[in-house]
Amino acid sequence: MSEENQVLTTVEDGVLIVTMNRPEAKNAMNKAQAEGISAAMDRLEADPDLRCAILTGAGGTFCSGMDLKGFLRGERPSIEGRGFGGLTEWTPTKPVIAAVDGYALAGGMELALSCDLIVASSTSKFGIPEAKRGLAAAAGGLIKLPRQIPPRIAMELALTGDFITAQRAYDLGFVNRIVEGPAMAGAKELAKAVAANGPLALIASKAIIRDSHSWSDEEMWAKQAAYIAPVFVSEDAREGSLAFAEKRKPNWQGK
Repeated sequence: MSEENQVLTTVEDGVLIVTMNRPEAKNAMNKAQAEGISAAMDRLEADPDLRCAILTGAGGTFCSGMDLKGFLRGERPSIEGRGFGGLTEWTPTKPVIAAVDGYALAGGMELALSCDLIVASSTSKFGIPEAKRGLAAAAGGLIKLPRQIPPRIAMELALTGDFITAQRAYDLGFVNRIVEGPAMAGAKELAKAVAANGPLALIASKAIIRDSHSWSDEEMWAKQAAYIAPVFVSEDAREGSLAFAEKRKPNWQGK
């Protein structure tokens, strides 16, 4: 498969759908695919008509992790400043939803936990099995996972390398929604609900939830105000109020 076809993008109703497209390798991450995801996220940021993105994998698998054959050749599937798959050390300002089918393992699970929301097929499985290969979950699994699920459970997953089911992931609060059949249907439903809202409000809300874990009690209100203040004086804020009063859908301008 040519490098340019390893990540596919389509747009539906303001939602950018980004598909990892190496089904013959269970979408194992290589350099070209990481570059494709990074480019797609740049497109999400640059296009004012795009409200959010869905990241998924072709062929019934989300991502099986790093391409170990590429690793043995000395290839690292990371983008400088953005991390594994172009997403684990950085996030776009707009929301990203992971639509997980099959396996999200190792770097694949780390990609999922780097997204803002996760919709999973009921048959999908998650895990960070790097220790079974003499490696460690260095793309965020050891740092981010204990912030998203109970730390002792994160420790168990890291030290055993065992997988968990979608239901277990949902019970732990790692997954937002479970669907029967392909995850994309549920992800599109969730994306539609997100995309219907004010774009500036989405960006500010994501940023605050992402950043506030490091804020002290003394500084959190002032720090939040810096994100929120521009939203409340925006044209969209006025449009939202007018639309409510006039009983119609808002016409968001993103300004």
